[in-house]
Amino acid sequence: TMEKIYGQKPVSVDEMWAWCEKYSKLFAPYICDVGGYLDKADREGKKIMFEAQLGALRDIDFGIYPYTSSSNTVSAYAPIGAGIPGHKLNLSIGIMKAYSSCVGEGPFTTELAMTEAEKNELREHGHEYGAATGRPRRVGPIDLVASHVYMEEVPIVTAYKLTDGSTTTRFPMGKTLDDAQPVVETVPGWHCDITGVRRFEDLPQAAQNYVTRLEELVGCKIKYISVGPERDACIVRA
Repeated sequence: TMEKIYGQKPVSVDEMWAWCEKYSKLFAPYICDVGGYLDKADREGKKIMFEAQLGALRDIDFGIYPYTSSSNTVSAYAPIGAGIPGHKLNLSIGIMKAYSSCVGEGPFTTELAMTEAEKNELREHGHEYGAATGRPRRVGPIDLVASHVYMEEVPIVTAYKLTDGSTTTRFPMGKTLDDAQPVVETVPGWHCDITGVRRFEDLPQAAQNYVTRLEELVGCKIKYISVGPERDACIVRA
């Protein structure tokens, strides 16, 4: 019997075996050579969509080791992990959260830009707790909640200040990252709920300015803006 797992009721071996037998019948028809299946689909001109989990900083090669996942999480690795390493991606969509969050240990410079009270308030507004464990996540700028900003000024960490007095916009590693301090820029906030907005021009001017400022800072056009958890709670810009 398995006990004390996430505070749930004990589970017996017989129960687990019965569960496996029941649901294995549903999945059995879909078990195949994934690489061969995807290669065939590609040759037939079908579209293949990969969806990644975790952020780039959790990548085992390019992340903040040892605080990483056990694999590569960057988009270029998707065909390799799926078993079709010779195939190329023709469209990549990067997802950037409207504020920073982190699970577990490791350097997390942006959280230094907020007081404990501000982080607690952001955590409550963003529901930043582990889905299974309920463990509170670590949070920080670039923004507070995208759907409802409640601050007069929204903080954005635009650079890191290093111990030698210099600043950098390139992500540092090792001891340099451990000692880095955030350089904060603030922009005006907006005190209204935007979860019902579906057109960019209908956003408050301060929210529009925030998006365009982020575009300038990251050097990339922001085409999709999520304003809520629902599938249709999204603004698509031309």
